[in-house]
Amino acid sequence: MAKYSKSSSDKVERALHEMHEGKLKSGRSGNKVTDKKQAIAIGLSEARKKGAKVPKKATSKSAPRKSPITKKAKPRK
Repeated sequence: MAKYSKSSSDKVERALHEMHEGKLKSGRSGNKVTDKKQAIAIGLSEARKKGAKVPKKATSKSAPRKSPITKKAKPRK
């Protein structure tokens, strides 16, 4: 069974094409996209917004956990 729908692959293809032409811009900053992985991510994001069949975003499983903040002892006078 396919993981991605045809419409999602079309969105990614369009994003890559725009990147090669120099017309693809990133979201908030509006800078030109020069990285292929970023172009793919933009295409998949647009496909998700349209409701296309796309797997969930990958999350980093080995991210270090932050230790809870411990109270420091007050220095003695």
